[in-house]
Amino acid sequence: MNAEIIAVGSEMLTPERLDTNSLFLTAELNNLGIEVSAKHVVGDDRERLASEVRRAASAARFVIVSGGLGPTEDDVTRDAVAAALDRRQIFHAEIAEAIEARFRRMNRPMPEINKRQAMIVEGAHILSNDRGTAPGQWIEDGDSVVIILPGPPHELKSMFQQQCAPRLERIVPAMAIRTLVLRISGMSESDLDQTISPIYKRYENPVTTVLAHNGDLQVHLRARCESEGDAVNLLNEIGVQIEAALGDKIYSRNADPLEAVVGRKLLEQHATLATAESATGGGLADRISSIPGSSAYFLGGFVTYTARMKTDLLGVPEDLLKQFGPVSAETAEAMATGARRRTSATWAISITGNAGPTTDGDQAPVGSIYVGIAGPREVTVAHRIWPASDRPRVRAFAAQTALDLLNRKLV
Repeated sequence: MNAEIIAVGSEMLTPERLDTNSLFLTAELNNLGIEVSAKHVVGDDRERLASEVRRAASAARFVIVSGGLGPTEDDVTRDAVAAALDRRQIFHAEIAEAIEARFRRMNRPMPEINKRQAMIVEGAHILSNDRGTAPGQWIEDGDSVVIILPGPPHELKSMFQQQCAPRLERIVPAMAIRTLVLRISGMSESDLDQTISPIYKRYENPVTTVLAHNGDLQVHLRARCESEGDAVNLLNEIGVQIEAALGDKIYSRNADPLEAVVGRKLLEQHATLATAESATGGGLADRISSIPGSSAYFLGGFVTYTARMKTDLLGVPEDLLKQFGPVSAETAEAMATGARRRTSATWAISITGNAGPTTDGDQAPVGSIYVGIAGPREVTVAHRIWPASDRPRVRAFAAQTALDLLNRKLV
């Protein structure tokens, strides 16, 4: 069985808002064995939304429409769904009374326009809202079910889990969708696909998706079977083959990011870490400290953006900076050594480079990054050059490379 999700709201079509409800709904539907075949975002336009609901109801067993159930004129979901299904709307006085009672509990009078939220599509089952004023609706229409849910995430999640999931469990045949996520670093997307495509192309189930973002690669394997055990076995079958082909390029088999994997190894080895950053401006430290409990191994970091700060805080010799420049292997080594010495950390990572888009004097070319790793036995430096078209991308690649290099040393 399949589903389509329609997020309603013109604000969702701006760069300031992200539709997170569809992510939650997809996970919940997958756990029930329902495949999400499409997602859509539609603005506050009655005719356009009605057309989209009509089309989706003809293509999917379940259509979930989220948002647009408020009391104002731009909340068009009820009207659009009624038009799409060619049904009238009926006013329910008991819903209006419940909304008014909710306002009284907040010592506020109910505006007259809130009565619009008591309009229910003919034939719909009412889904009560324990977190807000707008009820949801479950509408069976031929072979399809159209489900209307409120937009605020805390309202939508509660309503779906309490009222929609039990209904769906009674309808949906036993089916399990399970996912295996492998995360890879230290190779390009094209190299990754060239390596594993001969394996995954032999399978229609599970479905394989390769994702790439700033040097972090992910292989998503989604198996759809009649039971959870069958799905897990199928994922294991293909997963073992891919793992054998990629070897140590795989750093995570449970979707954990690289900073979490590094942190876990540091804890296991009772080791500590410090950072010294120039080009990334603290981005590496931000990733490391984003992991809960990272204070057990992360001592802190230095953001030494100028030559003077490299000297004052890390003890990088002025003569070295003058001779080799701030973007050099020698400076990266001295930064890592200085960070380790000043903090007494087991390990220290340094990043220096030119993220662009311009150069300053005789600095290294834009996109040139040096990463230093200082450990108990030695200091190593790696040099990478990335296309210089995107400053944030260069910085993100640099942080990813630094974590990948340390992760390999922690084996």
